[in-house]
Amino acid sequence: MTRDRIRELLSAIQQGSVEIDAAVEQLSRLPFIETENARVDSHRLLRQGIPEVVFGPGKSVSQIIEIVGALSGVGQDVLITRIEADVAADVQEGLPGGEYDAMARLLWFGGESGAELGKGTIAVICAGTADLPVAAEAAGVARRFGNRVETLKDVGVAGIHRLLASQDLLRSARVLIVVAGMEGALPSVVGGMVDKPVIAVPTSVGYGAALGGLTALFGMLTSCASNVTVVNIDNGFGAAHAATLINRL
Repeated sequence: MTRDRIRELLSAIQQGSVEIDAAVEQLSRLPFIETENARVDSHRLLRQGIPEVVFGPGKSVSQIIEIVGALSGVGQDVLITRIEADVAADVQEGLPGGEYDAMARLLWFGGESGAELGKGTIAVICAGTADLPVAAEAAGVARRFGNRVETLKDVGVAGIHRLLASQDLLRSARVLIVVAGMEGALPSVVGGMVDKPVIAVPTSVGYGAALGGLTALFGMLTSCASNVTVVNIDNGFGAAHAATLINRL
């Protein structure tokens, strides 16, 4: 339920084309939808401007189908994150029409990405090819949330000239998401080059002392660039969500 749909409903009541009891039934679904395994938040789009997103891991195919059906039933597009290809295929068999992005592990039920709601471009900067799945998640989620997105791949600090060759893209972005593993130095470098918010995403990529992403996380948290903030390890979704809200301000 969006603000526009509520306005349409109230206008229809005013014009007499919708009965009051029918309108009450529609509005009664605003807080949440009770299903067998979940209370699905159908009010989040109205409350936050971004609808509820389904986290795939830990859910069965039938549970995902149940939740997608509940959200689709009230006219919302649905995004499922971190869903593996075999699970996505099973979900699509039960609910035809989904669009799957294997690199980003995103499954989308809805139309083409709608009107751009952001005021500028979100740039997703990826340090290395091994970081691409997390960067792809960030870029894919940001696009589905109505942002214009530009991506820059394989520009880690081991070959800094690759990053410096794209300064125009960096400086033109309104928000930057910087994804890096290993020692996690790239967000500090980018932060020192731009006057915009930088959202750093540590990845779990790296040899033993990378500690599954903790080394990158600690490095980003102690960045000497004051415009850098940090989300959790491998959390491309969280970075895209925060960048979306910033881009709408």
